[in-house]
Amino acid sequence: MSLSILAPKRLIFMGTPEFSVAALKVLIDSGHDVVAVYTRPPKARDRGQTVQKTPVHVCADEHNIPVYTPKSLRNETEQAFFKSLNADLAVVAAYGLILPIEILDAPRLGCVNIHASLLPRWRGAAPIQRAIMAEDSETGVTLMQIDVGLDTGAMLVKSHIAVSTETTASSLHDQLMESGAMLLRDSLEGLLLQTIQSEVQPEEGIMYAAKLEKLEGELDWNQSATALHARIRALNPWPGTWFTLNNAVIKVLTAEVIDIEAFFTPGTFFENEHHALCVACGQGALSFKVMQRAGGKPLEVEAFLRGFPIEKCRM
Repeated sequence: MSLSILAPKRLIFMGTPEFSVAALKVLIDSGHDVVAVYTRPPKARDRGQTVQKTPVHVCADEHNIPVYTPKSLRNETEQAFFKSLNADLAVVAAYGLILPIEILDAPRLGCVNIHASLLPRWRGAAPIQRAIMAEDSETGVTLMQIDVGLDTGAMLVKSHIAVSTETTASSLHDQLMESGAMLLRDSLEGLLLQTIQSEVQPEEGIMYAAKLEKLEGELDWNQSATALHARIRALNPWPGTWFTLNNAVIKVLTAEVIDIEAFFTPGTFFENEHHALCVACGQGALSFKVMQRAGGKPLEVEAFLRGFPIEKCRM
């Protein structure tokens, strides 16, 4: 059913992963005309080199929307075609390509972005994971006008989401995905009518969410248990968190901070009557819950220890 009180407007959507699909569906259901979808090109994603379309591509195909997959938007031919679509507005959500000024200026009302943080905190590539790793108590979604900077454009509307000590990258991703879609749904008419007052981002509070690197997953027991727990929650499923013991790489999928004082050197493994395997940290201790050897299956800690015994102290 159409959500629009306006004559249908011409919209372009630009996005790639699963995070973007909910927002695309909002535009499809809005009653406006989604004239084009831009997404990243299909890639070979498994050992058989099967070429797979992006989630956004699949969704657009299901609704018979023309899909375009340029590798770059910096050449004049692509820019001229984009302009020829005569769009009123372009909506962007985790697209993955830089939009040059020629693209930003083409739609009548410019381009807006659904960004998964409360700007200006966590501009950049990995705002979901960085918010958890920093032990933020709150994050959210910002609908913003895109300019040529890195997430520096004027803010339009925001929604807020609490972050707890149980929040994972996966759970927060899903919350932000739905929140962003609802924010777009509730704001779309205001965007098209230009009734939403924009706000310039303040200079205070700027933080950059750098792209995740694989080596960030190595656990350093000298850090506090709460910091390590946040890292485990933030970096699962990718790049994952791990440590090396007896020349074996051991992944830590889930753990919990335990409320006991561990009078051991950081990195010392121990057990007690309630926890099968713990590790002393720079401050506090962690209890392991689900672990995995490289190439193996995820296992509850008791099952993991049967196949890979770890020498530990008794507490």
